[in-house]
Amino acid sequence: MDERTALGLVGDRLPAAGDDAAVVDGQVLTTDMLHDRTDFPPGTTRYTAGWRAVGASLSDVAAMGADATAAVAVYAAPTFAEGELTDFLDGASDVCEAVDAEYVGGDLDGHQEFTVATTALGETDDPVLRSGASPGDAVCVTGTLGRSAAALRLFERGDGECGDAERGERGDTGHSDIERANDLFRFEPRVAAGRVLADHATAMMDSSDGLARSLHQLAEASDCGFAVESPLPVDDAVDDVADDADDRLELGAFFGEDFELVFTAPSESLPTIREDSPVAVTRVGTAVESGVTLDGDSMPDRGFTHGE
Repeated sequence: MDERTALGLVGDRLPAAGDDAAVVDGQVLTTDMLHDRTDFPPGTTRYTAGWRAVGASLSDVAAMGADATAAVAVYAAPTFAEGELTDFLDGASDVCEAVDAEYVGGDLDGHQEFTVATTALGETDDPVLRSGASPGDAVCVTGTLGRSAAALRLFERGDGECGDAERGERGDTGHSDIERANDLFRFEPRVAAGRVLADHATAMMDSSDGLARSLHQLAEASDCGFAVESPLPVDDAVDDVADDADDRLELGAFFGEDFELVFTAPSESLPTIREDSPVAVTRVGTAVESGVTLDGDSMPDRGFTHGE
């Protein structure tokens, strides 16, 4: 089975596993696993790994419209180097602090590949599910898309400093490609925005699998469709690495791993949402009866897949 088929099997047997997090007596609970080979490109610091791994689970809490309370992690590696472990703990603690949660530890294990399994907890009396969108709702995203895709290109580019002319031309700040990539990889989980959206959103999830796949998943859960229109809120960093307009769209809409919130809400709620949200909110389309389209053409159900 591929990943999506396996997830479908789990969801069929465990109905509570169908959203970004499970809801149990007012608590939301979610877990994630990240591996060196598939999730942490060469050049990823242990600080960034700690931030990103725990942040991925906190993002699921945000997608439920919940307050984040705590997180734990399993840290597995071939060896326990003091500097690497303390850097990881600093990153995990700092991302929790950024969303008013607490990093409270976890477990250590020897493993042939650096691997992290994280769990986050949150609280809400009224979780936002993926299944409440209706035709006519506005379709929106928080923040910008493509940060992780841009980071991956920068990781691949290596650690060479740009020359002054190239740096000025591209708008760089003097950081090496690896430093910029790590900066982009450390996203802020949208917990605060999720709490604002909890009062208005009819359906919501995070964009860890990419905008396109998230829209298809929301459409399936809500039994509706989405008509999406350009321009999409693609991050400026993508312009530094994209080959052309088609590549820019690919990185922004299909790559994934951005951990923004994709949600639907009544159009009349948008002014209040934008006023109260701590991060920019962009309307990208409208919920319709069926189909997922971009500028009138079918939008492929493609996105991030673990293990690829």
